[in-house]
Amino acid sequence: MTTYHPVVELPENYPIFDLRRGTIPEVVGDREWGVGLYNELREDVYSQFYHGDRIIHLGVDLFGPAGTPVHAFADGEILMTGINDKAGDYGPTIICKHRLHDGTIIYALYGHLATKSLAGKVPGQAIKAGEIIAWIGKTHENGGWNSHAHFQLATEPPEVCDMPGTAAPGQLESALKRYPDPRTVLGPIF
Repeated sequence: MTTYHPVVELPENYPIFDLRRGTIPEVVGDREWGVGLYNELREDVYSQFYHGDRIIHLGVDLFGPAGTPVHAFADGEILMTGINDKAGDYGPTIICKHRLHDGTIIYALYGHLATKSLAGKVPGQAIKAGEIIAWIGKTHENGGWNSHAHFQLATEPPEVCDMPGTAAPGQLESALKRYPDPRTVLGPIF
């Protein structure tokens, strides 16, 4: 199996959070490490932010204390940066273009970041595997969530600095093709 650099360097024996049964603040503390799952039904989590029927998670959540470094998993370039500032959105966001070891081009969204993560980032800027490209943001700057990085892959370049982090059950099959399992690059983290 091809290995890539960890996006967030998690400690040993971190928990896997079951976020199907309630809001994140009820499950995860602001200083805890852990992982939230891809393709997980999270009806109660998203109802607080009015996502309607988009209730299935399309990324992996990497929980850690605010200020934790977020790394590029592979060489690539900054595609775009932005702040998705609605309640429940990504807050500061970076999208990068990476080439996988097999030559495939993939786009990666790094969301719920600290605002300082966007400083000095410009489209086309080269990044190296393992380079710190961001930091996990605090609740007041990251869209209102407990501190974590949302990591999501896409097979097509987004037009704006955003990707739908959730899908409706009726659109899940096409969403999973467009937004593949992040364990492709994260490895067997759950």
